[in-house]
Amino acid sequence: MESLALKAAVLMEALPYIQRFHGEIFVIKYGGHAMVDPVLRDSFARDVVLMKYVGLHPVVVHGGGPQIDEKLADLGVVSERLDGLRVTDERTMEVVEMVLGGKINQEIVSLIGHHGGRSVGLTGRDDRFIQAEKVDEMRTKAGRLVDPGRVGAVRHVNPDVVLDLVENGFVPVIAPVAVDDEGRSLNVNADTVAGKVAEALQARKLVLMTDIEGVRGDDGEVISSLSATDIEELTESGVINGGMIPKTQCALEAILGGVEKAHVIDGRKRHAALMEIFTDQGIGTEITR
Repeated sequence: MESLALKAAVLMEALPYIQRFHGEIFVIKYGGHAMVDPVLRDSFARDVVLMKYVGLHPVVVHGGGPQIDEKLADLGVVSERLDGLRVTDERTMEVVEMVLGGKINQEIVSLIGHHGGRSVGLTGRDDRFIQAEKVDEMRTKAGRLVDPGRVGAVRHVNPDVVLDLVENGFVPVIAPVAVDDEGRSLNVNADTVAGKVAEALQARKLVLMTDIEGVRGDDGEVISSLSATDIEELTESGVINGGMIPKTQCALEAILGGVEKAHVIDGRKRHAALMEIFTDQGIGTEITR
């Protein structure tokens, strides 16, 4: 009886959040360990289906860096990174599109369908809804400027195709491949795409799933809530550093562009998104205006 009462208490804690967020769009950046571990993959798909069934509108943007690395290694292709962006020559771009837009995207769509949801896979090439321009040059750690190849910076997101899918009961699953003015595909950072998609959709929340517990302060503890001003100050002081910088900057831009809140959460925990959205305490760091 105690376990049943505990389950009922969890549902009652979630109720006000379900009521508050009914009909709202949530953009979830799905990446890291949660995409590799079979248990976490299955758990994530079930969470997305649950969100849809209780009246939320999840939109998934996924990464796939480790899977791309593995495929490139199988083909004997050497790939390097600059500031978290993969240098992308023509052959690498073919692999990026094959892995992101094909294998990974369809695996996520299939998992959501397996658990009773309806989803459709997309890349930015579909209806040209993610438009980008080529990044001409990037600086190496040694200070040398190089051409990163087919790497793009998002210029515009047309939300119409995504909104049509949402309104018709589907969960859009988006691979971070954009298109330039000439129709050529460009490789774009998945966090950036998630932020720009959230901004274009005026989403209620942007949820970034990572492989760390959240944004840590100078004492090493996870900070439960940060404002836009806090993010700027902690970045300038060096407390926010390394790979957390692009994530927090992506969240900051989305918030300044109209998204109500962004969340950085640990995707290594089962049901991480549900615990952040539907509980009073949450599990990660929320970033507000």
